[in-house]
Amino acid sequence: MKHVRKIISALILFAEMSVLYILIPYLTDAGLRAAFFTPMRILAGIFACITGFFLFLLINLFPRLTIRRAAGRRNAILEDGAALLQLFLTTTIAESLFAILYTLFLKPDNVGLGYGVGRLISLVLLILMESVLFWNGILRVYTTSVQLGIKWRVIGIVCGFIPFVHIWALCRIISITANEAAFEQEKYLLDQVRAESRICETKYPLLLVHGVFFRDFRFFNYWGRIPHALKQNGTTIYYGSQQSAASVAECGQELAERIRVIVRETGCEKVNIIAHSKGGLDSRYAISACGAAPYVASLTTVNTPHRGCIFADYLLDKIPVNVQKSVARKYNAALKKFGDPDPDFLSAVQDLTASACALRNEKLPDHPDVCYRSVGSIMNCASSGRFPLNMAYPLVRHFDGANDGLVSLESAVWGEHFTRLAVADGRGISHADMIDLNRENICGFDVREFYVSLVKDLKENGF
Repeated sequence: MKHVRKIISALILFAEMSVLYILIPYLTDAGLRAAFFTPMRILAGIFACITGFFLFLLINLFPRLTIRRAAGRRNAILEDGAALLQLFLTTTIAESLFAILYTLFLKPDNVGLGYGVGRLISLVLLILMESVLFWNGILRVYTTSVQLGIKWRVIGIVCGFIPFVHIWALCRIISITANEAAFEQEKYLLDQVRAESRICETKYPLLLVHGVFFRDFRFFNYWGRIPHALKQNGTTIYYGSQQSAASVAECGQELAERIRVIVRETGCEKVNIIAHSKGGLDSRYAISACGAAPYVASLTTVNTPHRGCIFADYLLDKIPVNVQKSVARKYNAALKKFGDPDPDFLSAVQDLTASACALRNEKLPDHPDVCYRSVGSIMNCASSGRFPLNMAYPLVRHFDGANDGLVSLESAVWGEHFTRLAVADGRGISHADMIDLNRENICGFDVREFYVSLVKDLKENGF
């Protein structure tokens, strides 16, 4: 039905523009006007023009020709924008071919000066109509698309001035945005179908714990589209809210207190923790050293460097101390502005080294009453990740092997069950992809659906 609506819209627009392309020159040429127009044809022409105007307006307002529930207003606008760009491209090509064929084979004989003036007017009008379609569509997709990113927005602007290349760029933009809209619509419908099942309604609420140098509250959404997907399927969510840059011990103490507050205020007895990156180390410390174990049912760590990062030891050994302190001062000053009361950049980094993790693992064994699980992912090449992961990937690979741009697969393994995430082709899955940091839809890996299945499994196992 979706393709049928697009074909109908394209045919309507093509018919309108073709009528105008023929009709206006006949109106402006005295000889053709006298020979062709009768009272009935004049009425028919007026009716066709009025009808065409309202159809053109309707298609620009409702490109899909229907009003239906979509995955939010943003996605509805995006879908409409992609449809308008498709109509623009289709009708522009069709009109160009029609104009050439009409001029070569169907142009009337013995035309006067008025015909040429009419032809110019009709061309200007068609260009204006196509411009309305294009700008209506491009503004919609540029203001609503997530997957275009900065890259394709810039490419679209630059290539717009290069003949033929702009067609390629427009086709890519249409493809990206149309696929994005379709993907989000499918997810929306899937969540609608399974909403009553509440497949992620776990016995204990979920505590999401962020990693180093980021926050899950105030100014920034660390977990991207993941929390919304989980809530849609029944999950109750809280956030760790620990400092973004501090030692594992300090963050662990903050998390332990946070867990006690949640249990005390809600009466939930325990929480399930899903922790990313350094957040996994903070959570383990809270459980084993800060007395949080009685209030934790399970801990699932995601791309956490349990055995540390050998490349971190190497860098700290090679970089002069004065340079380290200078960088730390700048980071600490910036992190204070984002809400950290007492940030400590160097302590956070030092606690991620292989030597520090090895010592901590010896002193802090897992608690027997907590279920420990882990997840790790790998990138396929340096270009798989965005800066700075694309720069760090070769270094981490040299010292630690297969990795996600920061954490090796081997270091991410912990607990009773480990899930290895990879895609055979394409970019792979980076450290940032695992928290939907860039809101990017990755071919072969749906991060939101992964977390839904992860939490669903917790529910099925009684957590």
